[in-house]
Amino acid sequence: MHAFDVLGDPVRRRILELLAEGETSAGDVCVVIQREFGISQPAVSQHLKVLRLNGFATVRPDGTRRLYAVDPRPLRDVDQWLDHFRRFWTPPLNALATELARGKRERRLREQSG
Repeated sequence: MHAFDVLGDPVRRRILELLAEGETSAGDVCVVIQREFGISQPAVSQHLKVLRLNGFATVRPDGTRRLYAVDPRPLRDVDQWLDHFRRFWTPPLNALATELARGKRERRLREQSG
């Protein structure tokens, strides 16, 4: 499965967001995903399996629990692919940052002189 096929699913993206916060048990992931998406525990398990089989997540046993974590390697590949397109948003974002800094500077100067 291609990385964007894996990431194209909103449930799997949300699971990765949860895992990005730190190692998380399958049960804890399931509680959040069931609440947010209304899907069954077996469906959540299937999404975790897809993430694991495609290299986006690791799993380690901890007693009866299974702890999942993000594996960043496929995300680096996605980031590398996105490099081809950064030119479309980087200059406008840099210009915005410049304008915000200019506005803050002008406010600070007005406050100091007024």
